[in-house]
Amino acid sequence: MLFLLKSIDRRDISGIVSVTKMHRAALHTSMPIRRQCLCALVFLLGLGAYTPALFAAPQNGGTPQHGGMPRGEKHESRREIDQLEEVWRNAVLTGNAAVMDGLLADDYVAISANGTLQTKEDTLAWLRSGRRHITAMELSDSKVRFYGTTALVTSFAHVTGVNAEGEALGDFRYTHVYARNAQGKWKMVSSEASRIRASGAHK
Repeated sequence: MLFLLKSIDRRDISGIVSVTKMHRAALHTSMPIRRQCLCALVFLLGLGAYTPALFAAPQNGGTPQHGGMPRGEKHESRREIDQLEEVWRNAVLTGNAAVMDGLLADDYVAISANGTLQTKEDTLAWLRSGRRHITAMELSDSKVRFYGTTALVTSFAHVTGVNAEGEALGDFRYTHVYARNAQGKWKMVSSEASRIRASGAHK
């Protein structure tokens, strides 16, 4: 028993188990843990010095990496879409099926003002038929919005001419949807026209 007490209390002053000696041993054991905590704190403080860079505003007109389009690219894409809208308008007025073929995507689908569905082939066949009766088309109030590689265009169109039934054309709202393909080219994938009827006109 005395041997056990001595092995616990190495000071061997009174033969009583030394609480102080055990407390010191505990402090000595905890030192590596304290060092680990201190090292972790220093690491986090060092990491904090670089954290602002992760949330800093992008340079040269760029946008954060969350699916947005850099300002310069958006401006260029808007210019391209405006040009394609003019290409579409001229193709309709002149009946240029070859130009329209290059503008429309293969899976293009349109909803006409009377609610019928038209594929790309339907649209090209209509242009080739010569049954066009549109003499003028003025586009205005055009708005372009981008969603990644998709562009949504809404515009007002005043159309002069008659439709296949001989009814006079007038004012319409157009919605065109463009998608940028793997080659970076914008293609029209969808179109919808809605007639704007005068107040009191029968629907």
